[in-house]
Amino acid sequence: MTDSPSLQPVPGWERLGLDPAAAVALAETAEAEFMIALHDSAPTEAKAALGMRSERVAGGVAVVMAGDPTGGYWNKALGFGVTEPVSEDLVAHLVDLYASAGAPALCLQVAPSALPDDWDDVCAHHGIVGGSVWAKLLRPADAPSTTSSTDLRVDAVGAEDADAYARVFAAGFGMPPEPHLLSMFAAAGADGPGFTAYGAWDGDELVASASLHVAGPAAAFCGAATLPEARGRGAQSAFMRMRIDAARAAGCSWMSAETWQELEGAHNPSLHNMLRSGFVEVYDRRNWVWRKEPS
Repeated sequence: MTDSPSLQPVPGWERLGLDPAAAVALAETAEAEFMIALHDSAPTEAKAALGMRSERVAGGVAVVMAGDPTGGYWNKALGFGVTEPVSEDLVAHLVDLYASAGAPALCLQVAPSALPDDWDDVCAHHGIVGGSVWAKLLRPADAPSTTSSTDLRVDAVGAEDADAYARVFAAGFGMPPEPHLLSMFAAAGADGPGFTAYGAWDGDELVASASLHVAGPAAAFCGAATLPEARGRGAQSAFMRMRIDAARAAGCSWMSAETWQELEGAHNPSLHNMLRSGFVEVYDRRNWVWRKEPS
């Protein structure tokens, strides 16, 4: 059988007042919308240089970056199983889309409850294997906020700081400072549709960054990174508080986030920061990966 985590109740789950299908719809749609918005707001030059294209299909989104400088991270298909079922035809279409574009990989992200009964056979047919596991989390807007403190100056990022924001965002996640990739981050940080970017400064130096995306009832907490020399100084807790306040002000009823799941004794500070900030883990989702055969 497929080694796929299933939707599991967790402490506090019942207090969310959601059934599993509603939770999946909120969490998957929020992530899919910020991914395609980030991708589509990239400058035209970056799209051409990196071989970028996107598609809305079967209620979800596919973002392609043939020249992905990370080796595959920015090639994702997600948001499926909410309005339409996941099918063999959909997977075949996605594999063909990424293969024909020359993408190095496809990371198919589907909530475990939306996987079809024949998923093992579908994966075997298309050369898809199970990869890492992510925790998907939700937070009701009306949950109490926790306090935070930092000795850094934390504020929204303006257009004048978009390039510094992009460099910190990439470096904090260990991504290469490829100019076109940085321009995608900077475009979202400056005035990307639905995005608000945040930064933390040590004096005049930007040392941490975070982003919020609003495009529906659930705001997406879509990434936060701190340079190694500034970690442990409260930037991420401050970002959490600021984004919670901003999501409420935007009229969102829910907040959505995801991060890598702790397995085999690994420790993920981001996961614990989210839980301390009122997020509740609602399910674990495995990444299903197709890779281009070596030429």
